[in-house]
Amino acid sequence: MKKAEIVETIQNRLEGYYPETPVPLDHKDPYTLLVAVLLSAQCTDARVNTVTPALFELADNPKDMAKVAVEDIRAIIRPCGLSPKKSKAISGLSKILIDKYDGEVPEDMAALEELPGVGHKTASVVMAQAFGVPAFPVDTHIHRLAYRWKLTNGKNVVQTEKDLKRLFPREIWNKLHLQFIFFGREYCPARGHNPYECPICKEFGRKELFKDYDKVQEKKKK
Repeated sequence: MKKAEIVETIQNRLEGYYPETPVPLDHKDPYTLLVAVLLSAQCTDARVNTVTPALFELADNPKDMAKVAVEDIRAIIRPCGLSPKKSKAISGLSKILIDKYDGEVPEDMAALEELPGVGHKTASVVMAQAFGVPAFPVDTHIHRLAYRWKLTNGKNVVQTEKDLKRLFPREIWNKLHLQFIFFGREYCPARGHNPYECPICKEFGRKELFKDYDKVQEKKKK
């Protein structure tokens, strides 16, 4: 099967499994999404969704958040991990949004990436999910799947993003990146993954996936 056919097959499979792709992080506007995505770094979406209600009850807009002490923000978001860094970032970006953007989240990738605690992946998620601008946010999970399915050479997330954008139509990027995430959680996890049972790996997975799995099974038998 040619590469283009493999790409189309994977695309169709993901669409079949996940025709609907609700945004995993609870939010009501670009600002609350930005904060939620920032909190999701090295933390599960489910954990973030348990923390943000209390945070947004305290302040759900830049003006109110800028008035909250960093220590108070930190106390609420502590379960998300990296709370010292994240609390400072939330406070800092809220003040910048007020000073530079009239309290609005800018619909601009470069402007978003200049905000404290906002990297390329976070900015891409906001552009895609808050503003509907085509983007392909690549985290370690998407990077893992793209490598397993031979869609990228696996060197880094930057290269993976370029490869995926080149392979898949621009108009489906926003939906596809969520389909990758949902599929990875359900069928293609980082640990305990059985490539023989994975709906995509069993057909398109790298050979080393099966070799590594077989080695683990052999060790268990001894």
